[in-house]
Amino acid sequence: MPPRPRFDRRAPVRELPNINDRINYPQLRVVDADGTQLGVIDREEALSVAKERELDLVLVSEKADPPVCRIMDYGKYKFEQEKKAKEAKKKSHQTEVKEVKMRYKIDQHDYDVRIGQAQRFLKAGDKVKCTVIFRGREIQHTALAEVLLRRMAKDLEEPAEIQQPPKREGRNMIMFLTPRKTPLAKQDEKEEAANKAVRTITAPHEPRPPDKLANRLVTAELRPLATGVLGIRAKRMRSNHHG
Repeated sequence: MPPRPRFDRRAPVRELPNINDRINYPQLRVVDADGTQLGVIDREEALSVAKERELDLVLVSEKADPPVCRIMDYGKYKFEQEKKAKEAKKKSHQTEVKEVKMRYKIDQHDYDVRIGQAQRFLKAGDKVKCTVIFRGREIQHTALAEVLLRRMAKDLEEPAEIQQPPKREGRNMIMFLTPRKTPLAKQDEKEEAANKAVRTITAPHEPRPPDKLANRLVTAELRPLATGVLGIRAKRMRSNHHG
């Protein structure tokens, strides 16, 4: 019987980056930190320039002839590369459909468990298929199942929105939820702003009713003038009568 293979318990050897003194090529094509081409120079001179700028000499293209190096802050470069890799991984997430099953007579504890499961699925970017299962004569209570699914959609309205409303499918009733693209708070703000915009639309201009107080003031101001005019006319009429 052949001997059993021994497991190598040593930690895997990490591949060290080709920077600074680990670069062994005698001639290098060097690009400065600001993108300026420094041309083909020997290794020692390239290291001296990087040290003078308090930066690193990083090998970026080993297969070129001569190999290409860039003077940069390697720590910052590594951080940006890791950040890009994480973002690419998030975008490459394959959306799956996760299912949450229950009966229409579910108790509160089990219902809370289903809500927690759905929240985890939605947070991971997956769609959720909510299924109410009927057994035997329970198929007569489809209305109660729909009420339950509507309640679940309401309880999950912050992280999710309805993709497909409750619908009977064979001996089940199903509803699909999808992660909400627009946060609920922002959506409410948009609706409130739209309502305000509708309220601020003014009605067509209507003639303003006469102001009674203004009419009284004008009448009071004109009364002495009218009295004076009438007095003058009366005097003239008396003088003509005597003449």
